[in-house]
Amino acid sequence: MDDRTSAYDYDLPPDLIAQQAIEPRDAARLMVCGASAGAPSHRHIRDLPDLLHPGDLLVLNRTKVIPARLFGRKSTGGAVEVLLIHPEEDDYAEDDVAEGDNAEKKTQPPRWRCLIGGKVRPGTVIDVSGTRAEVLTCHDDGERTLAFPPSCAVEALCERLGRIPLPPYIRRDAVATDRERYQTVFADRPGSVAAPTAALHLTRDLLNRLAAGGVETAFVDLAIGPGTFKPVDTESITDFRIHAERADCPAETVAAITACRARGGRVIAVGTTVVRTLETAAAQPDGLAPWSGWTRIFLHPPRRLAAVDGLLTNFHLPRSSLLMLVACLTGRERLLALYAEAIAERYRFFSYGDACLFLPGSLPAES
Repeated sequence: MDDRTSAYDYDLPPDLIAQQAIEPRDAARLMVCGASAGAPSHRHIRDLPDLLHPGDLLVLNRTKVIPARLFGRKSTGGAVEVLLIHPEEDDYAEDDVAEGDNAEKKTQPPRWRCLIGGKVRPGTVIDVSGTRAEVLTCHDDGERTLAFPPSCAVEALCERLGRIPLPPYIRRDAVATDRERYQTVFADRPGSVAAPTAALHLTRDLLNRLAAGGVETAFVDLAIGPGTFKPVDTESITDFRIHAERADCPAETVAAITACRARGGRVIAVGTTVVRTLETAAAQPDGLAPWSGWTRIFLHPPRRLAAVDGLLTNFHLPRSSLLMLVACLTGRERLLALYAEAIAERYRFFSYGDACLFLPGSLPAES
């Protein structure tokens, strides 16, 4: 196994980084790939009912992106931008989070982990349209703890004043339409600062067509943090310490997976966040079981996936942990060859881009 981070690099023309979402959602292109061998075929998301089988199971991440970018001023008058990450009532001890941790939630004041632009020290007060929040702690990883007034409903504040936090490679400010477009049609669990982008392509009509064709759905919840965009910054991938995210795999999803396996169906994860959640649940002492907690699972070759058979996902950044996760299905060399074809075919990359569907085995040759 080549565990060099540089082995997961590739050259991407900047004009292939999608800056706007395509409309309608299911008009996005779809590269369909056998995980092990065979040439890919080139379709569209709307073709999913023709590609999946009756009895297959789609597993979706139901998380909802909060408008977590807030703008305020320090007491000195300087403008400052805050990106909220998660409430510290859901916080974790950095050294205690492994692949899964079920530590009990503790009740705390309205304090949030966040990223703050510029230099701030503990004691700095930030005024967000009359709401005064104080920086309590500056952490080694660059995050800050920000305390809001006891009466402040922080998520309501975000809904009123915040902006959707578009990824850093989308080189424009968020506009009003991004509030709806950078959100899945089924999102109902607020908590993420990035979207589960593979599922952005799905429409209610498409989900209804899949259901009519015998494809079932189940849900997990993983609150996506800004660490999802962090490249692997160690020379060897085995030295990288991945970010932690809060996730939940409910009993009904475990039951749906068990039933899918029993009938001979395929479990298809929609997005890498679903894979992280399911693989963490599958790593419990008794195997796949209902699970909730913080996960720091880092999936890369030679590890093979235990909980999923296939994956619908967007195209991922070079040297990213997400690219390495997909390589668990395909192997590194095949994955990079498929990416080279996607570039040659001018697929659109990253969050607002096109997608690929990895199915188990190899695809039959096209007639």
